[in-house]
Amino acid sequence: MNTFFYLKSCSTCNRIIKDLNLPSDTIMHEIKSEQISEEQLNNLKGLAGSYEALFSKRAQLYKSEGLKDKNLNEDDFKHYILKHYTFLKRPVLVYNNDIFIGNSSKTVEAAKTFIQANE
Repeated sequence: MNTFFYLKSCSTCNRIIKDLNLPSDTIMHEIKSEQISEEQLNNLKGLAGSYEALFSKRAQLYKSEGLKDKNLNEDDFKHYILKHYTFLKRPVLVYNNDIFIGNSSKTVEAAKTFIQANE
């Protein structure tokens, strides 16, 4: 199932949505209004390889809670992502069991090329 995890108030996410021109059957999962479930996060981790790959070190809470000064492990990354939506790196696109994490131009271009090749 193709799913796009994003934050509605994030202008970068909204720009990427337009740029990707996602197929109409893609599930749009807005992470603030619908918290990511543990099962969903575990599935994402399976595709990404680690919870750390899904964790945003740019989140305001990362700095304000002093997490940048701690040595976090996989259980910690999972805990914080489930605790607050801002810890999920965004956007995250799962498309045909491939995963694209983050908003770098390289990632967005790879996702766009993958979608076009699999339509």
